[in-house]
Amino acid sequence: MGVRPPSNGPDDEPTSIEFGIAAVDARLKRGDLSFPASRADVSAALGDANIPYDVHGNTVVLETALEHVDRERFESRQELLNALHPVFEEYRKNHSGGFLRQVRTLLPF
Repeated sequence: MGVRPPSNGPDDEPTSIEFGIAAVDARLKRGDLSFPASRADVSAALGDANIPYDVHGNTVVLETALEHVDRERFESRQELLNALHPVFEEYRKNHSGGFLRQVRTLLPF
């Protein structure tokens, strides 16, 4: 997932904020993990990485997120991301500061 923060002006080029599986994907592209890979391989390569799971910058250690995945082996990068997606969604829903904070992120002010 990714979201563009509000622009500060007409000349300000917005950048995206990566969180959830988009943040994991970015780390995988920068890393040297090859697939197929076991959960232990992923953990050894990226396990200590703090991955943001929402636009507020709240993070979870990737190894902790992997503990909630019921697979031991991933045949491809996409298979790993698909397995992690519900875990990050659950973190976002349960740990992102409640309904009011989520509504505020949608408002332009």
